[in-house]
Amino acid sequence: MASAWLETLKSAEKTCLVQDGRRKVHYTFRDDSEMVEEYDTRNNELVVRKWKKKGTFGGPAERWEYEVGEQMVPTSVETESLVVSSSNPIFVRKDTKKSFQWRIRNLPYPLETYDVSVNSDDRSITIRTSNKKYYKKFTIPDLNRLNLPLEQKQIKVAHANNTLIVTYEKPAEMMEMERQVQDELKKMKAEKDGDVQCNQS
Repeated sequence: MASAWLETLKSAEKTCLVQDGRRKVHYTFRDDSEMVEEYDTRNNELVVRKWKKKGTFGGPAERWEYEVGEQMVPTSVETESLVVSSSNPIFVRKDTKKSFQWRIRNLPYPLETYDVSVNSDDRSITIRTSNKKYYKKFTIPDLNRLNLPLEQKQIKVAHANNTLIVTYEKPAEMMEMERQVQDELKKMKAEKDGDVQCNQS
């Protein structure tokens, strides 16, 4: 399955530019869905992955859906009244080289309050609190694309500064897949750091 997803990426139309210290790669797939990935140019770590897929009735999608990273919240005077309360829990995925990682801010409860468990039936992870104040169910699309199973032993949980940190160690197959993707991206070179198009060789 890893090779199938890699071939999907290879066959997509790709453009790339380096801007503000990030290498930004835009993919357009055969079904007209789009994916944008942004990598930190210092260490090649993935900072953002967002998708735009067709609407329910086949029309164009109206907005980007973030898989990795966080959408910037408007802060202008005109939009302040529409901003979600800053005290609500905020769920954000921020990966590292060796792990998938989720940070849920504004969760003040001690570590023993949380139960983080794998659901094999629907390939999801559930976060529950014993005080019933928070519940979240989510998947790891990267593993689904490669048809890799979820394993409870891969999960680690920590809590600091009112933030719950859930870490899932990437399996070897995932690490190899990401290495191959980076090899493909290296073929798209920029002449200099700046607002430059990356040329695909």
